[in-house]
Amino acid sequence: MSMTKNDKPNQIELTKEGLDELTQELSELKEQKLVAVIKRVAKAREYGDLSENAEYHSAKEEQEFIETRIEEIEGIIARSVVVKNTRSKSTIGVGSTVVVSKKGSKDKKTLYVVGEFEANPTEGKISVGSPLGEALVGKKKGDKAVFNAPAGEIEYRIVEIK
Repeated sequence: MSMTKNDKPNQIELTKEGLDELTQELSELKEQKLVAVIKRVAKAREYGDLSENAEYHSAKEEQEFIETRIEEIEGIIARSVVVKNTRSKSTIGVGSTVVVSKKGSKDKKTLYVVGEFEANPTEGKISVGSPLGEALVGKKKGDKAVFNAPAGEIEYRIVEIK
């Protein structure tokens, strides 16, 4: 099996915006939060007996959390492939902004189709790999997107692709 230079095992698709957000978070974690928590650990050590030092244990837990998140982001970035936002206004793909209407409702919802590690449903960012994302990709204005959710089958009508 030959691989091109863009093929990565277990690659993670991200939009340019998503990669920028992860890079920014990584920078903040390394340059600000990790430095601050290391100082907190050092200061807490000065309080003496570590076995009963709640401040020390709290700071160490926070340090572990930050270091774990740094490793996670570095892993995502190392495996990431920036996908170009689809420029199509007729077919949905990664980077598409879509206006949908749920079957039986007049309400409209705007969704942004993104890579899997960028998803944030509260912001309307829907992962391309989610059931809804998979139902939307490749569809056109006026099409129906049907997917299964824990509450049962849900159907959206595509009102507009921006």
